Amino acid sequence: MKNKTAIITGGSRGIGLAVARELLAGGANITVFSTRQVDVATLFPGAQAASAHAVSGDLSIGADRECLVKETLAHFGRIDVLVNNAGVAPAIRADLLDMSEESWDRVMGINAKGTMFLTQLVAREMLRQPIIGKKRGTIINITSCSSYTSSVSRGEYCVSKAGVSMLTQLYADRLANDGIYVHEIRPGIISTDMTEGVRGKYDALIGEGAFPIARWGSPEDVALAVAAFCGDSFLYTTGNVVDVDGGFHIRRL
Repeated sequence: MKNKTAIITGGSRGIGLAVARELLAGGANITVFSTRQVDVATLFPGAQAASAHAVSGDLSIGADRECLVKETLAHFGRIDVLVNNAGVAPAIRADLLDMSEESWDRVMGINAKGTMFLTQLVAREMLRQPIIGKKRGTIINITSCSSYTSSVSRGEYCVSKAGVSMLTQLYADRLANDGIYVHEIRPGIISTDMTEGVRGKYDALIGEGAFPIARWGSPEDVALAVAAFCGDSFLYTTGNVVDVDGGFHIRRL
């Protein structure tokens, strides 16, 4: 990752922060995008702060997405990696028959629309810049086991993540001949602030054997998978899915 630049959305906490720290450790420059203003010296103490930049905004708003790309280019001169990690769950879990249009619009606007159109902006920029290394760029979408697992109390989240799964396939198909490779990482139950409110539920599922690897996942588990795709090791691979979920996806009788 030396001399390469990565954008990580939702990069100020949880999975995104772990990804940002992992890529920094690998020598990358990074821009973290989040809804709140953050201080890079606080997030990344020491010499690594000089290689980090932070932009705040709302992923569902076009002007904020454009600002993210422009600021990254102004700060580092190029974009080599995009990690589409930002995502929100419903503010209130509601049965499918009670879901509001407002909740649908908010979750889909950030998780699906925001990912779609930020990827479009970044891909266009990648196509304009000279290649460093053996490929033109890498795009990684962080989805969820909810992209294929029904949760009727948060249907908007499931649909948004399933949509990003299809975006992975579409962009992988469109960009492969240009040397831009697109991957999907599907986390399972990861210990973050998003899952803190339902910790008891997942503790019970882990105890009952729902996960072959019987523990919570950590943000660092996901970050290591992201870092693997960012290098030049996977040059004949695109549009694929890696489940970082303790084996939850395995169907068992």
